[in-house]
Formats: sequence, structure tokens, C-alpha cells
Amino acid sequence: MIIAIDGPAAAGKGTLSRRIAEEYGFHHLDTGLTYRATAKALLDAGLPFDNEKIAEGMALKVDLAGLDRNILSRHEIGEAASKIAVMPAVRRALVEAQRAFSKKAPGAVLDGRDIGTVVCPDAVVKLYVTASAEVRAKRRYDEIIAGGGSADFAAVLQDVKVRDERDMGRADSPLKPADDAHLLDTSEMSIEAAFQAAKSLIDAALSRNT
Repeated sequence: MIIAIDGPAAAGKGTLSRRIAEEYGFHHLDTGLTYRATAKALLDAGLPFDNEKIAEGMALKVDLAGLDRNILSRHEIGEAASKIAVMPAVRRALVEAQRAFSKKAPGAVLDGRDIGTVVCPDAVVKLYVTASAEVRAKRRYDEIIAGGGSADFAAVLQDVKVRDERDMGRADSPLKPADDAHLLDTSEMSIEAAFQAAKSLIDAALSRNT
């Protein structure tokens, strides 16, 4: 049982994915962390971000069992990850690792930007979680402030828009909903409402596949 959850940054897909995995007792993988782990390895080694061969080598060494969300969520790592994520060789290396993870029993929930379209096109349930850029920027801004940081909302909004353009415009595996994905717009939806909507779709799929 594979559940694919895609969507842009700060749409709520990570929180929703973790909740779904917990509900059904499935394994969970935030595929964005695999790109962040690759970027962190490059940062730690003082290596450049414009050498695809070097980045691919780091991607091949990523340990999916050792992804630390707290460390990898740092802004500078996210920015670096977004740059190497456009590299086809890096994507190929990490997609293979993600596909291997998706085969874990009894099931797996993977969230990212190309799960339903590229990584797991045969997923039983595909969700595309989105929200307006303004709402997503406000969530990101509130998250930074709550964590004790400082931020300028206009700058955060611009960052969200630039990230969207980069993710949706890349030639290899652009961010877009799969043709058979269910759209969940969380702009005016609580996480509980989003979870219940997703759960009804998953329960229906489970009943069809048992």
C-alpha cells in the first residue's frame, strides 16, 4: 500500500503525511529530506553546488534511516537543496532510494513534489496538497517566529514564490499534480479537516484493495 502526497512548500503535506502514517501504521518518508541531506553533506564538506557529478556522489550515500528533520530544516540547507534538486543525476539517485523505501510492508506514505508522477506512479492513493502562496508564506513566517527567529513577511512570500517557480519550472520531474491525484486545498482548511478528507479517500481505496 503506497500513499503518494505531493505539493508545494508549506502546504501542509508533511504534517498530513506524518499523521496518515501514524494512523495506518505505515512507514513515512519526507523525500524532501533526502535532498536536504545531500545538500548538507555538500555544505559540510565545503563542496560546490554546481557540480552534478559531486552532488550525485553525495546523493548515493544518503542514509534514509538517519534523516534528522530538526537539523535538516535549517533555511540555508533548504535553499541549497532546492538548487541541487534540479540536477537529473541527483534526482535519479534519490528516486531509486525512495522507490526502495516505498516497498516496505505493510505500507508507506511518501511526501514530496514528484511522488505521484515519477517516484510511485502506481500508488493506490495520490493526494496533491496545496494552498495559496500568501497562506503558505504566513505559515512559514509564523513557524520562524515561533522558533525564536526573525523574518520579514514580504521576503518570506517572495522566497515561496521563487521556490514554486523553480520547482514547477524545472525540466526534470517538475512539481505538478498527477492526473489521478485528489486535490486538497488547505488555504482555509485546518489540519484536522485535511486529515479527515484524506482519511476518507484512503479508507475507500483500502476497501477496494482488500
